[in-house]
Amino acid sequence: MSHGYSPAWRKLTIVILRPLLFALLKRDWRGRGNVPREGGVIIAANHISEADPLALAHFVYEAGRYPVYLAKSTLFDVPFIRAVLRGTGQIPVYRDRADAALALKDAERALLDGECLMFYPEGSCTRDPELWPMTGQTGAARLALTTGAKVVPVANWGAHELMPYKKGARTGLAGRLKKGFHPFPRKTMKVIAGPPVDLSRYEGRPLTRETLRAATDDIMEAIAGLLGELRGEEPPAERYDHHRVLEERRRAAAGPAFEPKVTGTARPGTGETEAAGS
Repeated sequence: MSHGYSPAWRKLTIVILRPLLFALLKRDWRGRGNVPREGGVIIAANHISEADPLALAHFVYEAGRYPVYLAKSTLFDVPFIRAVLRGTGQIPVYRDRADAALALKDAERALLDGECLMFYPEGSCTRDPELWPMTGQTGAARLALTTGAKVVPVANWGAHELMPYKKGARTGLAGRLKKGFHPFPRKTMKVIAGPPVDLSRYEGRPLTRETLRAATDDIMEAIAGLLGELRGEEPPAERYDHHRVLEERRRAAAGPAFEPKVTGTARPGTGETEAAGS
């Protein structure tokens, strides 16, 4: 079975959203030539706002590709939204499935069919108080190594000013942002795409946890470097680990008898206090 969509639905979204985005947002776009114009490709991006999917979709479309997102399966339960998502070929992700590889089968099929797959390796909007990328989840790396699709790293900056993430940290830059939707004055969406991440050293290896973790770290390092270029700052040497923060919080609440089974570290001194979700 191939990845299906309706050309009419895709054209309708372009007719409606493209002029709207041109009117609403200013643009600082770089590196569109790094997005392949054909063939299956993974766009791996940082996630700073619930508004950045549209900004990234606009960038990718103007680079010559129609963006396909992995959307929460619950969105497909709403009749009209389901019609739009199915019609444009968006892919449901069933987060309650125990087998992550099984949950990504539809995404794998789409890549083999030549789609441009938009992927947020962090899994949710960043909880880093300074809005740097967090540690990534391994789905993008798994898909790339399974299908041979290129991973193009992309960083975006500016969407947090348009619509700060409502569950963001209460400290740092995130804590200074005023919650809500702020279209005026017009915000500039900065987006940059880098060359594909070189994952050749992992080709042919068994997809062990260590291999997927190392490949994911390479992807996140490329994204963080691009974001540093947009911001004119040096990315932190150690990425924020939200899962570790939550485990440490549970450990503190449970007392000394609690022993967390986690690896990695949260970046020290962040003071992040928000609960998980997205």
